[in-house]
Amino acid sequence: MALAAQGFSCPDRSQKVTWAHMAPMIRRLNLLQIDSVNVVARSHYLPLYSRLGAYAQATLDERAFGQKKRALFECWAHEASLLPLELHPLMRWRAARARAGDGVYKSMDQFGRDERTYLKQVLNFVTRNGPTVASQVPGGGKAEGGWWGWSKGKLALETLFDQGLVTTATRDGFERLYDIPERVIPAEVLARDTPAERDAIRRLLDLSARAHGIGTEFDLRDYFRLPIADTKTALQELVEDGTLIPVTVEGWKPKAFLHRDAKLPRKAGGTALLSPFDPIVWERARAERLFSFHYRIEIYTPAPKRKFGYYVLPFLNRDRIAGRVCLKADRQTGVLRANASHHEAHADPAETAAALAEELKLMAGWLGLSEVAAGAAGNLAKALRSEL
Repeated sequence: MALAAQGFSCPDRSQKVTWAHMAPMIRRLNLLQIDSVNVVARSHYLPLYSRLGAYAQATLDERAFGQKKRALFECWAHEASLLPLELHPLMRWRAARARAGDGVYKSMDQFGRDERTYLKQVLNFVTRNGPTVASQVPGGGKAEGGWWGWSKGKLALETLFDQGLVTTATRDGFERLYDIPERVIPAEVLARDTPAERDAIRRLLDLSARAHGIGTEFDLRDYFRLPIADTKTALQELVEDGTLIPVTVEGWKPKAFLHRDAKLPRKAGGTALLSPFDPIVWERARAERLFSFHYRIEIYTPAPKRKFGYYVLPFLNRDRIAGRVCLKADRQTGVLRANASHHEAHADPAETAAALAEELKLMAGWLGLSEVAAGAAGNLAKALRSEL
């Protein structure tokens, strides 16, 4: 159920993928989480590849950041994310809370209270000048410690972004260019009615449940990072109207909720490498409940203490996570490097290596790399090197 709800319905990943395939998949997922790490590919590119196969990243860029065919917008949802434009009205309550000083990020709330005059100056600057990067903001200062080393100007722009007063016009590389929503979001979207906060949160919880198929209260709340008290109210209402059905799942301690439209397919899954920020694994406790898969990102772990590697992608094979591989796209030499590869205890090494080798070749082609090379680290390395 969970795999099918997330779009892993064993599709033909060799087909030519166009926006006609991508758009409904994004609507199914509701969002694509953004992350800065580019060791393999930016995280927001990977979920569509995992589910559909190779596609032109420029197509997603055009729909996310282009002026003529924009179909997505950027906001804080499950962290920084790209969402379909039709969800814009449902996210306005979060910006309204931030403007009232009750946002998700207390440091921004405090900055907003302490620097009201400066925020107005920065907003006026963006309004006059159009798309703006942090280094262009007058009085922005140099990057310092604290929030990811942000400068005062960057923190001001991010606070305005959190408040919905500016949005992402485009990105230069990965650097965000900010502009006022009226010049970025289509007028017909901005003109749509803003639902009451309670209604918006209930609708987002419904969408989260659809994207999960089945999940715990925390799973459903975490998808859009919804407030605890509001989630409990919305959850009760969705149970009362029959949208969500309380169920127990063998082996799960928390109570679960089944969406009434969830499908129990004869089979689901596929063969795919997953972003560390893919919705199917981003909530680590859920990944353990679904797959008995213990997963932690080791980017910030000192190298000698890493167990599996620097940037490790889970490997889905059929309906189980069969292994994990530490990948690096070596763009200078045109090689996709599987520096370390591991299979899970339940997985057959030979079968896993054969499936992973084919997946690595597919990914290399998508990334424009000409070769795949496997290192010697990991309990799957020998079998994988033999397959390659």
